Amino acid sequence: MLIAGPTGTGKTHQAFGAVRSLLAAGVRLRWQTVTAADLHASLRPRPGQDAEREIQTLGRCPLLVLDDLGAAKQSEWTEELTYRLINRRYTELLPTLITTNLPTDALRAAVGDRVASHLAEMTDRVVLSGNDRRRTAAAE
Repeated sequence: MLIAGPTGTGKTHQAFGAVRSLLAAGVRLRWQTVTAADLHASLRPRPGQDAEREIQTLGRCPLLVLDDLGAAKQSEWTEELTYRLINRRYTELLPTLITTNLPTDALRAAVGDRVASHLAEMTDRVVLSGNDRRRTAAAE
């Protein structure tokens, strides 16, 4: 599932709600969550860091929540890492919950055609709308 919508409309909340619903229904599964920015930061080359192992771990996780896809600044390097992760999950038919602030065309531009093509096939798109709930709550 790919949950899209403007900032503050509850995308991450809905993704975690879906995980909670699975767990409440008795579905036993191992799951992980990571923002796209944290994913890229954790995979940056540095001594003692095994980026390949991290991609394999996330690529094999029974359920992955990938939050804020397209929010981090993209480069060829981040596009390739994102592709490798999404492609692994695509070929293994593993469920992936993805959130993004970007509409379809902007997401394609941010993550590249290969990732966007896989996402179109492997996810159902849910679009949320409305005002930024965090700003509304802060103003009250």
